[in-house]
Amino acid sequence: MSTGLGIIGVFVPILPTTPFLLLAAACYMRSSERFYQWLINNRIFGAYVRNYIEGRGMPVKIKIFTILLLWLAIGLTIAFAVQNIVVRIVLVCVAIGVTTHVALIKKREARRGTTLKGRTTESPVKGEDSCVGL
Repeated sequence: MSTGLGIIGVFVPILPTTPFLLLAAACYMRSSERFYQWLINNRIFGAYVRNYIEGRGMPVKIKIFTILLLWLAIGLTIAFAVQNIVVRIVLVCVAIGVTTHVALIKKREARRGTTLKGRTTESPVKGEDSCVGL
C-alpha cells in the first residue's frame, strides 16, 4: 500500500512521495528481500530511494525543479480547484513544509559525464557539465 501511495504521490501534489516510498522500503527490508531489491533497484524510483536512504543528497538542479514544480502544482490547485480558504491555507502550509524539507536535504554534485540514457559525454570545458543526468 505504501508503494502505491508513494507512486500516486508523484502525480498528486498534496500526497507526499518520499515518506511512503521510505516506509515501503523499511517494510520490504524486514519482510521481503525480493520486494526490497525491486524497490531500490527500480528503474524509476530506485536511485531516488537509495540516495535518500544513504544520505547522498540531491543535486541542486533537481531541488530547484522539485520546488518549482511543487509551487506550480499547489498554485494551480489553489487558483482553479479549491474554493475553501482553510484548504488553501493547508495547501500553502504543506508547500512551505515540503519546500523547507527539500531545501534542507544535503546538496550533491550532479554526476558528471552521463546523460539520461546512460551515455557518457566529455565536458567541453574542464569542470563544467555538458549534459547532466537528472
